[in-house]
Amino acid sequence: MASLVAPDHFSPTEDAAVLRKACTDAETLRKASEGWGTNEKAIIEVLGHRNAAQRKQIREAYEQLYEEDLVKRLESELTRDFEKAVYRWILDPADRDAVLANVALRKSHPDYHVIIEISSIHSADELLEVRKAYKLRYKRSLEEDVAAHTTGDIRKLLVGIVSAYRYEGEEINARLANSEADVLHDAIKDGSFNHDEVIRILSTRSKAQLRATFNRYQEDQGTSITKNLLVEHPDDFLVALRTTIRSLNDPSKYFVKVLREAIKRAGTDEDDLTRVIVTRAEKDLKEIKEEYYKKNSVSLDQAVAKDTTGHYQAFLLTLLGNNEE
Repeated sequence: MASLVAPDHFSPTEDAAVLRKACTDAETLRKASEGWGTNEKAIIEVLGHRNAAQRKQIREAYEQLYEEDLVKRLESELTRDFEKAVYRWILDPADRDAVLANVALRKSHPDYHVIIEISSIHSADELLEVRKAYKLRYKRSLEEDVAAHTTGDIRKLLVGIVSAYRYEGEEINARLANSEADVLHDAIKDGSFNHDEVIRILSTRSKAQLRATFNRYQEDQGTSITKNLLVEHPDDFLVALRTTIRSLNDPSKYFVKVLREAIKRAGTDEDDLTRVIVTRAEKDLKEIKEEYYKKNSVSLDQAVAKDTTGHYQAFLLTLLGNNEE
């Protein structure tokens, strides 16, 4: 059995406590996945209550103790939606998003909204980490694969936003917001949704600047830009454009819409449901839950409990913070 190496960012006392906890959790997961039956409740109890740093420590402890990859062990023991949710959760956040992006791109009809989420909602540094993780895992750049799996205007939009490194501050240029609101209005009025200037604005401006531009647009036109982009039979590019604007402008409202559509669909869309809860659990899930209740007059916990079952349901409710037995 390999000896465990303590992380170098804790004091000696903290080192020992962190290692003991990680080893205890690793042992619990080993016991839960050994023998004839898997103890899913024990897996949920451990992993559902550990943050990203702790989960990484558990993976490292498990590999050193048992010379086995915990992720592969859990993949082999768990099934279906529960397995997918646990797999997504246990990965490092940047690596998880790299996997989500790759899965989305490899579908026969790529899930553009997943690429848009990853590109638009992360900070500049977070998106850079995702791109690094993608290259490390797949030996290709994310931008390269986005370009390879898309064509035409969607390719221009997605490559633009996935390659972006936006200014993260709150400073805005009011004059620029006014002029670019006019640019967007003229393009929409003329039906030139794919205009290069539209893509340039969405893929280069800071989120604060874009919010100022969208607010200016609404003040000038008396309606939001997303409502002005509603048409009876939108093509893929127009849907992608609206998704980009919604996710850049107000992530919580965007995610509420994704969750509502995933749950109300005939047959729950478990991929979307899992992705939002797992990726936002350590970010802004509290705000998303509040917004969901405001929009739907039912809590997200209740909606998830009604539409899911078994260990998958228990795991999602744990991540949502509903730990009642």
